[in-house]
Amino acid sequence: MRPTLRQLQYFVAVAEYGSFGIAAERLAVSQPSLSKLLAGMEDELGLILFERTSRRVALTAMGAALLPRARAILLEVEDFRAAARSVSDPFDNRLSIGVLPSVGAYYMPLANKRLHLRFPNLRLAIHEGSTVELLHQLRDGHLDAVIGSTIESEHVTSRFLFSETLWICAAEDDPLSQSKEPVTLADLAGRPLLSLRPGYALTRIVEHLAELAGTKVSRDYQGSSLDAVRQMAVIGAGVAVLPSLYALAEAIRQPDFVVRRLDHPEALHPVALHWRSASPMADAFETLAKALIAVKEEIRAARTDPFARRAP
Repeated sequence: MRPTLRQLQYFVAVAEYGSFGIAAERLAVSQPSLSKLLAGMEDELGLILFERTSRRVALTAMGAALLPRARAILLEVEDFRAAARSVSDPFDNRLSIGVLPSVGAYYMPLANKRLHLRFPNLRLAIHEGSTVELLHQLRDGHLDAVIGSTIESEHVTSRFLFSETLWICAAEDDPLSQSKEPVTLADLAGRPLLSLRPGYALTRIVEHLAELAGTKVSRDYQGSSLDAVRQMAVIGAGVAVLPSLYALAEAIRQPDFVVRRLDHPEALHPVALHWRSASPMADAFETLAKALIAVKEEIRAARTDPFARRAP
């Protein structure tokens, strides 16, 4: 009666996704192989872990009781692997990093180049998602670190990296698109704002700014990506609020794309590097944070915003 680490990994995945098919897809294995391995685990334990129907998969009471222990074991194994890496050179290996979509597309390409120059043997595996989703994967040991919105957690250590200013864009014929000067919250009063779907810290920030401006975030149009939010604004569905990494890169790439900085002290999206507090690679992540800050400074120094004023 000895479940393997792979069986425990499959058990946790099916429990989290509530589906053998989705779990198999996320783990890049065939569904029959996953089902067979878990059936073998149940036989070895003499327990039924899942209630299986044609529509859903749910944990039994026995499965629910064992799930926290399975997660803890997998986390201990991941920390053991991290400790083994840190014994030699923590940057002489592969790190799995979770990042926000804007960070992945507009920050990590340069960061990868700079980190490779400094740590030639370091390989980064990048996974995109919301901060909440990524931190869940971090706590479960699926990720080594996360570059995401700032949070407070007793189980996670964080180092502030930078703050993105927030910018707005609207339809081409919208009065807001006739200038490139900063815009105030008063200019947005009564205008529906557009942001990402709930679950992103950026959306919570936009909701707070909307309240200060006397308006609301549109519930009819919620984007799954920053490109989608932008396109909704272009067709006149509202005013998009975008982080500077995305907004300024797109404005430079497309000179006719008009973005305006939102001039308010709370129109900021702070970004930090997060790792498990118990991770044996804490010193390495402190070094990584400093390197990532230097990359953002390089981006800031090289970038000219649409109205010739430097912005973070």
